[in-house]
Amino acid sequence: MTTGTTTTTTTTPTADAAGTWRLGDRTVNRVGFGAMRLIGSPFATAPRDRETAITVLRRAVELGVNHIDTAAFYFTPFQSANELISTALQPYADDLVVVTKVGASRHRSGEFEPYARPDQLRAQVEENLRQLGRDHLDVVNLRWGSGPELEEGSVAEHVGALVELRDAGLLRHVGVSNVTADQLAEALEVAPVVCVQNRYGLTDRASEPVLRMCAERGIAFVPFFSVAASIEGANPFGPADLRGQDVVETVAEAHGATAAQVRLAWTLHQGEHVLTIQGTGDPTHLVENVAAGGLRLTDAELAALATV
Repeated sequence: MTTGTTTTTTTTPTADAAGTWRLGDRTVNRVGFGAMRLIGSPFATAPRDRETAITVLRRAVELGVNHIDTAAFYFTPFQSANELISTALQPYADDLVVVTKVGASRHRSGEFEPYARPDQLRAQVEENLRQLGRDHLDVVNLRWGSGPELEEGSVAEHVGALVELRDAGLLRHVGVSNVTADQLAEALEVAPVVCVQNRYGLTDRASEPVLRMCAERGIAFVPFFSVAASIEGANPFGPADLRGQDVVETVAEAHGATAAQVRLAWTLHQGEHVLTIQGTGDPTHLVENVAAGGLRLTDAELAALATV
């Protein structure tokens, strides 16, 4: 009698597990990748391992990620996110959508400049083009905020400047970031907006009016810091906000998942138009983040998490 053995094959989850959504005329998997953390903290005193960062980017694409978020102001004294993307991923795949942002900048000293005049946006777009090695940008987000821009300009004027650059062939689609529902409405009076990138997560829901408005308009809502919401406000490198962590961990245990995966899955459950761009410089964390797209939470689990 012949006996056999059963071999169990473990399949690595891919970025299409959560489905797809549109960024203008492009279709992307809802699980994307944010490049900011590739470079480590902007306050770093030593370089992050360059080869690991390049490996992470290439592995992300292998896992089906076709939406990468970046910016020219993602850099440390040692490395630049845009340069890493260019080095790792050229020649770019036809289905890869690279989204960048303008309206803010950083000096080489590290000082952050939150506001750019409309006439300064072309130079910022061209800098992204140069760093990424592209002849056009797929999507450019106008990064807004709560600083001097409230007095020195309007969302409409800035979006109008991006529309001129779109018409000149430097970019295909316009998005906005860090905006209120009123500011999104102002932008939409000037041009179609394909995505809104706002801070949002389980313990940081101030942008829910914008999330709902995006759902009504069919606009992609792309949260940042959806896992790394921090007690220190806008600083993603501050201490984690662990409110409701006991609830999160209970759900995680039921699925054999991590707390971070549950937070990402919860974010994706907020609407089919919601995309994630969780970033990491760690190959293991990358696989975990992508796998979160396949995590299906029950109604009871969603209700429990809603209490956080």
